[in-house]
Amino acid sequence: MQPGAAAAMESAPGPQEKYQLITRNLQEVLGEDKLMAILKERELKIYWGTATTGKPHVAYFVPMSKVADFLKAGCEVTILFADLHAYLDNMKAPWELLELRTRYYENVIKAMLESIGVPLDKLKFIRGTDYQLSREYTLDVYRLSSVVTQHDSKKAGAEVVKQVEHPLLSGLLYPGLQALDEEYLKVDAQFGGVDQRKIFTFAEKYLPSLGYAKRIHLMNPMVPGLTGGKMSASVEDSKIDLLDSKEDVKKKLKKAFCEPGNVENNGVLSFIKHVLFPLKSEFVILREEKWGGNKTYTAYEALEKDFADQVVHPGDLKNSVEVALNKLLDPIREKFNSPELKKLANAAYPNPSKAKPAEKGTKNSEPESVVPSRLDIRVGKVISVKKHPDADSLYVEEIDVGEPEPRTVVSGLVQFVPKEQLQDRLVVLLCNLKPQKMRGVESQGMVLCASSTGEPRQVEPLDPPAGCCAGERVYVEGYEGGEPDDELKPKKKVFEKLQADFHVSEDCVAQWKERNFLTKLGRVSCKSLKGGTIS
Repeated sequence: MQPGAAAAMESAPGPQEKYQLITRNLQEVLGEDKLMAILKERELKIYWGTATTGKPHVAYFVPMSKVADFLKAGCEVTILFADLHAYLDNMKAPWELLELRTRYYENVIKAMLESIGVPLDKLKFIRGTDYQLSREYTLDVYRLSSVVTQHDSKKAGAEVVKQVEHPLLSGLLYPGLQALDEEYLKVDAQFGGVDQRKIFTFAEKYLPSLGYAKRIHLMNPMVPGLTGGKMSASVEDSKIDLLDSKEDVKKKLKKAFCEPGNVENNGVLSFIKHVLFPLKSEFVILREEKWGGNKTYTAYEALEKDFADQVVHPGDLKNSVEVALNKLLDPIREKFNSPELKKLANAAYPNPSKAKPAEKGTKNSEPESVVPSRLDIRVGKVISVKKHPDADSLYVEEIDVGEPEPRTVVSGLVQFVPKEQLQDRLVVLLCNLKPQKMRGVESQGMVLCASSTGEPRQVEPLDPPAGCCAGERVYVEGYEGGEPDDELKPKKKVFEKLQADFHVSEDCVAQWKERNFLTKLGRVSCKSLKGGTIS
């Protein structure tokens, strides 16, 4: 045997080392015994799929860093661009844009992999429509539909497929197609976020009924977004786009939820844990000498402990992540600076604001749409409450809505809610009303409350779901996308027009035209005022 070959054999990881690489930082593994058994015999075959819908953002570095782990462990890795899934999921990718968005995903995912040093020649790339329109696959879709119940299909897609009041049949097909992908890609395992768990268990239940083997399932935790909730392509402030400028990265990180000492739902810390540490095996906190100088951490746990103990300041953490993140994004920005890819990005994601405006004075111009996504409604945490110095019926509250400084809000709740019940409470705050003075104190928002319709009048602040964080976006079901107005113009009465259809359902859920107010954790409600109004 040649000396070089002997050295290579000695350095090749064994089954236990491969297992550690494959499973590190995962939240859950279904089929651990099968995984170890395969690793003792041969290399694992695994796939990761992504539906080609909204623009990929920096959270996609989390699965990319795991792809790097899989390759280090010797796995055969397939990346699926699930174009048909993108269309089936309530047409998140319109048919006319499907090809363009799939090409965009192919280019941007490959650019991400190159930026973290993953060799593309060791990966297999495939589109869903390369095999999902074949006779055999189509027959299996029909076979599967003959044994799957509507209940199980809807339940399987609950965390992944966009939920609407009247779901389309396409969304019910989605979990079955994802299950069949495991067989048609000839893999041992599927990798995805923990939000895919119900689809994974659906596949384990139903593939054997078609005579196909049950696969292994590997699940990443969901990385919090910059606002503390899930990082989402449809919630602008929760994410950093891969093509964002350095100025935008700085601005978004500056606004990111990163409370001193708080390691829960901290998107900045999570990005370090799940992306930067696995890639570099260390992280450097950059700070001036007067604050202790730079410090290198070789274990994430030590960094998290120092942040929890407030040895590391949020500002230094954000600045250090900004530097490290821009190093990852620079090669992607450079690649997409070419005229060809710029044209592709603009075509795949056309800017709706660049639609030709109506000429001034045109009588038949389209009326401005009044939709709930124009409201900037957020979860707020009341950090102080006191009586207004000049009005006995008003409170002056300081409310944290995930911004660097709390907002001052004046509310007429003195007669209805004791001060003690407001202190440290989570509330729902309308944040883009024009600030106005109320008896000499400027109010920078409105606490949304349910009110009874009869006498005596009762008022209850709306309650976000338990576990929400200050700054999380509140939206109306079906209106998750869209950007809120920077400031609602009083003369246009956008809030007043929408508020006319706000009400409380018979099960105490806040609604607009029968559509629920939601956060990522569930429905917004009140304690007892069924059938009430909301203002």
